Formats: sequence, structure tokens, C-alpha cells
Amino acid sequence: MITLKKVSKKYSADSYGLRDVNVSISPGEFVSIVGASGAGKTTLARILIAEERPTSGTVEIGGWDITRIRQRQIPELRRQIGVVFQDFKLLPSKTVWENVSFALEVAGVPSRRIREVVPNVLNIVGLSEKAYRFPTQISGGEKQRVVIARSLVHRPKILLADEPTGNLDTVNTKEIIDLLQKINAFGTTVVLVTHNREVVNALRKRVITLSDGKISADHKHGKYVL
Repeated sequence: MITLKKVSKKYSADSYGLRDVNVSISPGEFVSIVGASGAGKTTLARILIAEERPTSGTVEIGGWDITRIRQRQIPELRRQIGVVFQDFKLLPSKTVWENVSFALEVAGVPSRRIREVVPNVLNIVGLSEKAYRFPTQISGGEKQRVVIARSLVHRPKILLADEPTGNLDTVNTKEIIDLLQKINAFGTTVVLVTHNREVVNALRKRVITLSDGKISADHKHGKYVL
């Protein structure tokens, strides 16, 4: 599903984001990417969604080599990868329903299809009853669930969550992680980038640890050991 072969990202003569990273993530896996600040977690996430390109090496997603992806192909890639960031980036003037449907509208999806998809994803994230509220009328945890719903509208094969609980309290953090596990149980590959030790240790899933741009550990049922 996801394969990186000798991937490096060099920013300057003495500054690397990644150094010769080799990793393979199978379909349906739940993988946590951990590491200290500056370890390369964000660089790796940005490369996976083609926001950055590796200096060397190859990146394959679903058998598709995206190393030299063309600009016009990026929307197609991002329909295969749902993305959830720490920053909600919701449109304040749109309701929960409208924030989710907007992701389909910009892709040219017919209205009839939108009316089918939006209720389904809102049901998955448990927000059916708050579909017509605005972002200011829902909690931080609910905002993140809207973001997750929005990421699911194209039925992605992969969900990349980059610090999705960074702005949340303990209760909301647990709810979001439970939701990610629920989505993973549907068969979606989940890649969680996080610094939250408690979350990683409770998951007991595969943990890949980055240090100075290199993979320092990769354990099938790992812990946050930094």
C-alpha cells in the first residue's frame, strides 16, 4: 500500500528532513509515526500527500510511484488519502453539513451523490444530530470529527492523521482515537503521526520511531519509547 525506498529530503547542505528512509505499510494497518520535534515526522507526512517531494528515493502508494507526481495528478492522489491535521480549518460561515459537502462540491460531485454521502459520513463520526450547527456551536472534539468526516467523503484507502489530538483534552482525545480505530476496522489504512505517548502506548499497534530523519525503531506492537 505505502512503500518508501531510500527516501531522503535535504533542505540545505547540513539540514535533512529524512535520511534514507525505507518503510512498507500494508493495506489495513494502523501505524503510529513517533519521534521528537524535528525528527522528520511532518516531512514524512507532507511527502505522502505530495506537499513536498523527496530529494532522492521513491515513494509508492497503491502501486503508484508518486515521486515525480505531476501537479494535475495531485487531486487524484488526495482522493485516495484522507488527511486530518491538528488545525481544523473549518469554514466558519458554513454548517457542519456544508463543511463536509464542500469537499465534494469542489471535486465536481453531483448534488444527488452529495446528498447520499454526507449523511453517511456524519453518521460514522456521530454528528448526524449536529449537521446544521456552525463550527462556533460545537466543541473542539466535534470539530475534529467534522474534519474526519470531510476526509472520508471520497472513501480513501488511507487516512493520514497528523497530530489530530494536539488541541484536545483527554476525553476528546480518546473519542478521536476510538473513531480512528473504528475507521481502521472498516479496512482503511491509518497512519497516525503523533507525539502523544499515552495514545500510542494504549493502542498497542505498530510504532515507527523517527530520530534525526532516520527510522530508529519499527515494532509491530510497540510503545513510545523516547
